[in-house]
Amino acid sequence: MLFDLHCDTILRIYGDQTQFRKNDYHIDSEKMIKGDSIAQFFAMFVDLEKTKNPYDTCNEMIDCFEYEIRENEHMIKAGTTSIDIEENYRSDKVTGIITIEEGAVLEGDITNLNHFYDRGVRSITLTWNYENEIGYPNCKETYMDKGLKPFGLEVIKKMNELNMLIDVSHLSDGGFWDCINHSVKPIIASHSNARTMQNVSRNLTDDMILALRDKGGVMGMNFCSFFLDGSEISKVSSIVDHIRYIYDLAGIDVIAIGSDFDGIGGTLEIEDMSKIYLLTEALLEDGFTEEEVDKILYKNALRVYSTVL
Repeated sequence: MLFDLHCDTILRIYGDQTQFRKNDYHIDSEKMIKGDSIAQFFAMFVDLEKTKNPYDTCNEMIDCFEYEIRENEHMIKAGTTSIDIEENYRSDKVTGIITIEEGAVLEGDITNLNHFYDRGVRSITLTWNYENEIGYPNCKETYMDKGLKPFGLEVIKKMNELNMLIDVSHLSDGGFWDCINHSVKPIIASHSNARTMQNVSRNLTDDMILALRDKGGVMGMNFCSFFLDGSEISKVSSIVDHIRYIYDLAGIDVIAIGSDFDGIGGTLEIEDMSKIYLLTEALLEDGFTEEEVDKILYKNALRVYSTVL
């Protein structure tokens, strides 16, 4: 079974005006069934350079998500709680969970957080690659030590009150530590790998991984080759290498999956969600037990989701 903490499939459907039931992307309804998916975070990713109204654009993307859910109700259902995930699984349905990738959709107004919560959003990636009202991204060296802005601290507090998952992928190192120090609940890095293994700012340092573990959170392994080893091909062995490193450093409970499907290009050995079994086989061959593989693929993510929500 699989609980994937990040994909950009709705962005592609919204932008291309295609459909979820069957497409040429990494994820569609048939691929999810073959991949034994039980829950999927669908990111509403808003690129600030491509919209003048991020709040409105995000709402339009949620409309798109809700339409596709209705059109595919035979195999997927929207959900907001771990109970929803369990009930949907018993009905042979995947749970689709709305997340936001780019905190600027709040437009600096905390009441907009309530609005998106009411629309079913349960996690927010606080920044993408631009500075916003919350904080700074990790894509520029000049931003790396900068922490959350006052509005960012307000957002953290309110997300804790609403039982929403705080996502630090893309956030500056300073912002990461502010989330660790100010959140009273576990946080996640939905699609980030180990910086020691591949020295790019999108990945987490050893100290960050340990702090995330101690906070009770998880990090989702990103399948993008740039975050794995920098090669032209996203290799299963490279994903396993990151998992093995994190396991040796911090243990099994901090590791999850955040594929970044439909948000990454290039050649992938795990071509789409239907091929996730390749990772399962590789992990078992590397010496991980079936219970450990289950934790990586879905149990750790479900634990954190249940804890916060």
